[in-house]
Amino acid sequence: MATGRPSRTAQVAVPAPLYQCFDYDLAEGQQVVAGVRVQVPFGPRRLVGVVTGLDTPPDARPRKAIETVLDSAPIFTDEDRALIEWTARYFAAPIGEVYSLALPVRLRAGHPAHWSPPPYWSLCADAAPAARLGHRQQAALDALAGGALEEEELRRLSGLDRRGLDRLAALGLIATVEQAPARASGTPAKLSHAQAAAVTQLKDTLGCFSTTLVDGVTGSGKTEVYLALAAEVIARGQQVLILVPEIGLVTGMIDRIKARLGRAPCVLHSGLSDGERATQWLAARAGVPDVVVATRSGVFVPLPRLGLVVVDEEHDGSYKQDDGCRYSARAVAVWRARQRDIPIVLGSATPSLESLHLVDTGHCKRLELPGRAGNAVLPSVRLVDVRAHQLDHGLCHESLETMTAHLQAGGQVLVFLNRRGYAPAVLCHSCGWVADCSRCDAHLTLHRARGRLCCHHCGLEAAPPSRCPDCGDRNFVGAGAGTERLEHALTRRFAGFPVLRIDRDTTRRVGELDARIARAASGEARILVGTQMLAKGHNFPRLSLVVIVEADQGLFSADFRAGERMAQGIFQVGGRAGRAERPGEVLIQTHHPDHPLLRQLVRGDYAGFAQMALAERRETCLPPASHLVMLRAESTAAELPLQWLQSAAAAGRQLFHHSVSVWDPVPAPMARRAGRHRAQLLLECDRRAPLQSGLPDWIRALSELKNTRKLRWSLDVDPQSML
Repeated sequence: MATGRPSRTAQVAVPAPLYQCFDYDLAEGQQVVAGVRVQVPFGPRRLVGVVTGLDTPPDARPRKAIETVLDSAPIFTDEDRALIEWTARYFAAPIGEVYSLALPVRLRAGHPAHWSPPPYWSLCADAAPAARLGHRQQAALDALAGGALEEEELRRLSGLDRRGLDRLAALGLIATVEQAPARASGTPAKLSHAQAAAVTQLKDTLGCFSTTLVDGVTGSGKTEVYLALAAEVIARGQQVLILVPEIGLVTGMIDRIKARLGRAPCVLHSGLSDGERATQWLAARAGVPDVVVATRSGVFVPLPRLGLVVVDEEHDGSYKQDDGCRYSARAVAVWRARQRDIPIVLGSATPSLESLHLVDTGHCKRLELPGRAGNAVLPSVRLVDVRAHQLDHGLCHESLETMTAHLQAGGQVLVFLNRRGYAPAVLCHSCGWVADCSRCDAHLTLHRARGRLCCHHCGLEAAPPSRCPDCGDRNFVGAGAGTERLEHALTRRFAGFPVLRIDRDTTRRVGELDARIARAASGEARILVGTQMLAKGHNFPRLSLVVIVEADQGLFSADFRAGERMAQGIFQVGGRAGRAERPGEVLIQTHHPDHPLLRQLVRGDYAGFAQMALAERRETCLPPASHLVMLRAESTAAELPLQWLQSAAAAGRQLFHHSVSVWDPVPAPMARRAGRHRAQLLLECDRRAPLQSGLPDWIRALSELKNTRKLRWSLDVDPQSML
């Protein structure tokens, strides 16, 4: 513990769920500036935090001292810190947790922030042919046949780790080289008239802040527009940040960037090892790559030459973090572009209602790509009424017959069901007993290949019972269908056509997702079965038919956004069909063929649906016509969350007066999850300012409520899910 009265005190943001920074004394001889990492004592632990400021202490009371200064220069610039601190303020998140989120795991743990140019590997000119190489070793040699590659790129293409590369080097087949290979120039795409017009208009926005929505139908070539604009930005000596919503879309974007821009981008996502991610992050911070492709948290990566931000598939819900710091990467990206005074491009075939509202209110420009690139045309869409029809593992006779016709004609078929597993419930056919999760208000899902019952909410697993616990019979049936059941049924019915399933269960191993996407794109797999992982961004040239199973899931949800997500999902997955020469067809199985939303989707009129949905939101005062903040509470004690939220609501009404509507607390739609009882309340206001200005005082009031320490609570600004 430091004593006396030092001349300076450092404010440090530590990774803890607390809405403040903490004062630490500087030990004699220590020099720190804002933006460096330090190791500090925090209770019984030692944490790595970030210095946010320096000050003269107001009194001589002893404080804990900084133990170690980890950086000689700021790891975050003033601009980086402003972005992080805005995120913490706007999304009502603990400041230290946001700083931690913005760092790679290794740097959070205190590892040195040193970066050096990565090694490049090339084939040895005098290498003798080697016998009996493994397929990954051969893949590495094949990749190097076109010239030297950076180590991270070579590892990605071959699947080898550093030890595997060292073994090839020991065999005299490959070696590291000091100089990076000369960059290729890339081959610009031949743009359609609509694409070229969009690029011309976007080039006029360079050099100052603007927000542009590129609204193009599936297959219209939005990515080519992004990359043509990126080439201009790079020519001006600036960097480009491209955000994608899912890891599965990264590889395709990398390949397009290499083909069009002649360079491999820096890549940031959670599928990388901690070391790889730190290396890529530090390279981006050093200004080395011209292009960075990242998923959600990459929005914070320091980029000294940033000149353009692109948010691909901007409507996707994956851009909103649903635990911890509940931020929206899309919103942070827009603020970052404004801060840097550069343009941001939002792209989608099914724009979010928030983005369309910004267009309507004049805060965002809209560029449309109404037709598909090349000779491809949009697929035809047809509703299939499954009422009074016997379903074969979730598929009706008409869908199966149409699949047969497309397969016999040489086409590829995608069967889409956004539910993994074999059956979403297991019940006793004798007495009606259902296998439920003991920790959640949910049924257990049968995963037949693994022989397990699994809860998709808390992760609980159990072996299927041998006898019914209620009646003792063995008469179990799986109710409903998941992707595993569809794969099993289609493999039996279409024995001559390879079936490939792509969902979270089949893509857990490193590299498996890329391998399966490649098999799908090549046409080797004739029948694809998958979840939302297949719904967007992928190009399968031979795909001619999409069958959407159980399309009614979003029609009657308690979440007011369910209809929007359902429409976007149907348009996106249907858009995979007919993207090349083969005409596409989409079948939507439904029990409600007369529902107006489905009728609108059959007409291919997403714009009409969006305008209808926006009008409903305005009439009901729901986002984007208003602004919401959700307060959630959970506890092992059944009554405590609602009781605590009643007190929180009373405190909110006293603080906000009549400027903000404080809704009464209610149990969450899933009232028990992972053994904890859950409840929630909403704040609603037609203007953002009263909400934002009142949140800090409300947070302080919440921390002082009775029983606050006996439960978990969290705030969600602009919540994307009501469930």
